[in-house]
Amino acid sequence: MKKRVISITGLLVIIWLAFPFPSHAYIGPGAGFAFLSSFIFIIGALLFAFLLILTLPFRLLIKTLKRKKKHAPAEISRLIIVGLDGLDPELAEGFIAEGKLPNLKALKEEGNFSPLKTTNPPISPVAWSSFMTGTNPGKHNIFDFLRRDPKTYLPALSSAEINTTSRTIRLGKIKIPVGKPVVKMLRKSVPFWKILGDHGIFSIVLKVPITFPPEKFKGLLLSGLCTPDLKGSQGTFTYYTTGKPTGEELTSGYRVQLEGVGPVYSTMISGPADPSRTGKDLTLPLRITADPEGKSAELEIGPEKIIVVQGVISPWVSLTFKAGARTRIKGIAQFFLKSTFPEFELYLSPVQIDPEKPALPVSHPLIYSIYLSKLFDRFATLGLPQDTWALNERVLTDDGFLQQTYGVHEKLEEIFFHSLSQLKRGLLCCVFDTTDVIQHEFWRYLEKDHPALKNSETPKPKVIEELYCRMDELIGRVRAQLKDRDLLLIVSDHGFKLFRRGVNVNTWLFLNGYLFLKDGKTTSGDWFRDVDWSKTRAYAFGLSGIYLNIRGREKNGIVDRREAPELKRELIEKLSGLRDEGEGGRKAITTLYDTSIIYTGPYIENAPDLIIGFYPGWRHSWESVSGKVEAEVFIDNEKAWSADHCIDHRYVPGVFFSSRKVRSKSPSIQDIAPTALHLFGIKPPEYMDGRVLEFTNKV
Repeated sequence: MKKRVISITGLLVIIWLAFPFPSHAYIGPGAGFAFLSSFIFIIGALLFAFLLILTLPFRLLIKTLKRKKKHAPAEISRLIIVGLDGLDPELAEGFIAEGKLPNLKALKEEGNFSPLKTTNPPISPVAWSSFMTGTNPGKHNIFDFLRRDPKTYLPALSSAEINTTSRTIRLGKIKIPVGKPVVKMLRKSVPFWKILGDHGIFSIVLKVPITFPPEKFKGLLLSGLCTPDLKGSQGTFTYYTTGKPTGEELTSGYRVQLEGVGPVYSTMISGPADPSRTGKDLTLPLRITADPEGKSAELEIGPEKIIVVQGVISPWVSLTFKAGARTRIKGIAQFFLKSTFPEFELYLSPVQIDPEKPALPVSHPLIYSIYLSKLFDRFATLGLPQDTWALNERVLTDDGFLQQTYGVHEKLEEIFFHSLSQLKRGLLCCVFDTTDVIQHEFWRYLEKDHPALKNSETPKPKVIEELYCRMDELIGRVRAQLKDRDLLLIVSDHGFKLFRRGVNVNTWLFLNGYLFLKDGKTTSGDWFRDVDWSKTRAYAFGLSGIYLNIRGREKNGIVDRREAPELKRELIEKLSGLRDEGEGGRKAITTLYDTSIIYTGPYIENAPDLIIGFYPGWRHSWESVSGKVEAEVFIDNEKAWSADHCIDHRYVPGVFFSSRKVRSKSPSIQDIAPTALHLFGIKPPEYMDGRVLEFTNKV
């Protein structure tokens, strides 16, 4: 293993030196880039390599003299964990019974299959953080996709904090940032692969959520969910069209109106923030020549020309943005030509960080993504590269979305199976999120009267079944490569249920005297724009939480901490069992969970005060998530995003398959980390909340 690690490290260093990239940047939402010139970067890399060679004998001597941490003999040689995000135990069991999943059936019979308890709330960043750390959210500090800034009540990404340098050097009209920007990981506690590395056990970790920015450990890592695009956002697409404006804004993208009668249109591609001009983006000229008869278009981007065909997602296109005389920022994107007639409609995916010439690290070590791109060509780096919102807003078609999704999946499969073939001892952990996004978007075709069907295309009722069969085939190829001392685990972070009706909890709080609006208003804009904080006692934020407006914690807090327990009890009593009269008076909310009771650890102060448990079929409405107060509490969900898991955690457990039989009952996602450590002979840290799962047969 040592020789192999040294060989891989040597190869990565050679690639790094052979293919230097011209700019090194840090990206933050709404912020700009900080760049280092290509000359400084290359010289620095050469000096660093020289120092490595010069000090190699001394470092080898120190490593030889330094004793490794002791641990018991390992029960296994390799632990392979395949994460199938959102794989549902009820659907899996049903398809197994129908004989459609032979490989998962074999695992069930030869080893183990059971539901896997998820976190509360059952949201992907929360659950995968518990998976990797073995702790509850109060110890790892991730409670949602979003966190609220108590000073402003505005949202920010929960996983990372982004701070850019304020020092600049002015050269004429150009400002050059000076100093190193800071990317701070907000997830706390320690991933179990870091502990494995501390004991000399090598790991390869691929696309596990909440691994951006990548952390140092003994192994290789490719960042997953919450990695930003080149703009620093979680995915901003562009929609070029000749169609008349509808007056509705796109939620996660830009609409660009193409002027003229065609067939030639001149426009721009928007890239990252321009470091020399505040509030401006770097751009590339885009010239479009439409061919309605051929149902295609020629795209000219600088000197390059590509042909896109209607209904077919394009290969990755390289985009180079100039940020000064010597600085180049590399990105990659895909086009999808939706229509050439009667209106021209062209989708451009979020411009992603180029893994071959990354503007900021998307892997550990930095050159690992370069190494992978040399082996497998370009691949998606955005945390969620499947553009669910472009489909929600009907900019992408169903087929376009499926092409995009399975294209991303196939490339990750290539990387995964290559890693499996190279790993001789240690951990390989890979999370495939195809299972999550397809179920979110295509569940509507399993329901005869889902509200989203009125805006849908020709029904595709077999998409989810085909998805499960495809994942089963993947598992079959993994099983074929298992060796005697290998252990295979298949896990998902949660299951899935129908999302038919949205519940605007902020509207309920307003109507019941807990949230107040200014100037006698009865509705409000995004992110609490019209809220009167001097009177408001509680507000809903994110996908599952309610916060109290605590004095001394929130900027304009009015609730005394001594009054908080009684206010929480009051909200629990009134909201538990809330009925939806539009659905025949059926209950929409099970109960509310007091986080001071269900969580332990040093970060409870950052948690919502209450977690809402919804019954299957209901969830926070899109408007409530974004801090709006609407006229109605309940509303139909008409988006393609027709199934969800942000409900009461008891209804959406994940799956747990094992190639060995498991004696322990009722496994939890928190159990995976301590179990992995135990299998390699390492005693789990006492702070972990999960337990070690016991297997009945040894490998």
